[in-house]
Amino acid sequence: MHPEYGEDRAACCRLTEMKIQENVALAPLTTLGIGGPARWFVEAATETEIVDAVRWAKERTLPLFVLGGGSNLLVADAGFTGLVLHVALKGTETAEESGCIIYRVAAGEEWDGFVEKTVQVNCAGVECLAGIPGTIGGTPVQNVGAYGQEVAETIQRVRVLDLERLEFVEMTAAECGFAYRTSIFNSTARGRFLVTRVDYRLRPGGAANLRYADLQKAFAPGSSPTLVEVAEAVRRIRQGKGMLIVQGDADCRSAGSFFKNPIVGMEQFAELTARLGQEPPRYPAGDGRVKLPAAWLIEQAGFSKGFVLGRAGISSRHTLALINKGNATAADLLTLRDVIVAGVGAKFGIALEMEPVMLGFQAGGI
Repeated sequence: MHPEYGEDRAACCRLTEMKIQENVALAPLTTLGIGGPARWFVEAATETEIVDAVRWAKERTLPLFVLGGGSNLLVADAGFTGLVLHVALKGTETAEESGCIIYRVAAGEEWDGFVEKTVQVNCAGVECLAGIPGTIGGTPVQNVGAYGQEVAETIQRVRVLDLERLEFVEMTAAECGFAYRTSIFNSTARGRFLVTRVDYRLRPGGAANLRYADLQKAFAPGSSPTLVEVAEAVRRIRQGKGMLIVQGDADCRSAGSFFKNPIVGMEQFAELTARLGQEPPRYPAGDGRVKLPAAWLIEQAGFSKGFVLGRAGISSRHTLALINKGNATAADLLTLRDVIVAGVGAKFGIALEMEPVMLGFQAGGI
């Protein structure tokens, strides 16, 4: 144990058994491959170990970050001065309920592996979310969605550790406050809860979701593809856009979609249409609002696929993916981000928001 924290063996014995590490490189644990080290790092395979690690950090007033698959994360070049807690909880249980199958999945399980399991047994509800990197624990935080589906449509409850009370709580989907790419976990209650398990309610024998245009084009009109076929088609589409993690593929050194699709009211949309002299593409977003494709805005602002700025760039296959071209730093990526945001703002009067979580960044520095 580091001397600055004393020799309190009784308080730290279980954490010591978990092999607490110092100055662990975080870049290899992210899909971007960017960022400095974690001052302290621990991997927790049980809920007891998670509580012990959280208590250890609290006793030393260390900042805590919960790491899953590292697929939606940008780490600062200076790294993180607190404790990174890597959640490695494993296991899946199933139960029948009112004609549905409830999957109770530990937070450390890989998301795409879970999707593959469900489509193989013909359970509908997450087939369009195939190929998304990361772990189960991250899905409710961001309300992961793609190709016409969101996890909010199938999540029944989420088991979390309340970091203030150090108590486990099971929250209903309604209590999670799901909206487009958000939940209470990354908005109003950011930093309070740590996800340890997610329960999904899936439909045995349910029809595949084919609401998304790209998916409709993948199948003959009037056909009824299986869930396995839809999941495979989604993976092919994602790979074609550089959004499937493929070892050695430079376009895969990204955090997925770097920008959220902006949602605007109809009044702002009408102003934008008048400003452009044409109606931009849009999708319904509910409550009298529309969603604008961020990729279209970026391209129309002059940033095409393959655009490069120093060691960072835009994927050659998808405008929304900012990539590490090789040895890029967080500073390189944020410079590119700022150039794109400024360009879109100048042309459309719309402020793009980034999706990835930022770790270790300080005001005025990186």
